[in-house]
Amino acid sequence: MDWKLLVTVFGTTFLAELGDKTQLSTLSFACANKHPLPIFLGGSLALVCTTLLAVLLGAGLQRVVPVKVMHGIASVAFIVIGIILLAKTLRAA
Repeated sequence: MDWKLLVTVFGTTFLAELGDKTQLSTLSFACANKHPLPIFLGGSLALVCTTLLAVLLGAGLQRVVPVKVMHGIASVAFIVIGIILLAKTLRAA
């Protein structure tokens, strides 16, 4: 097991998920319900499933698309999302 990779993926995913719409919707369910266990299990299972999809898609894409191209696409996507969020924030202010 590559522990450095595991810790890197955990840290990156953990920080990326803090305060995102998924966490906020789970928080909303928890506030409106007195049974936290099904909420925890449902949210956890959903994240596991989406992570599985990402890993399978990534494993399949690596056979067709070079890693540098995928990094470029991901970088551009993050920049575009950042610009859109910044524009919305500036318009709201």
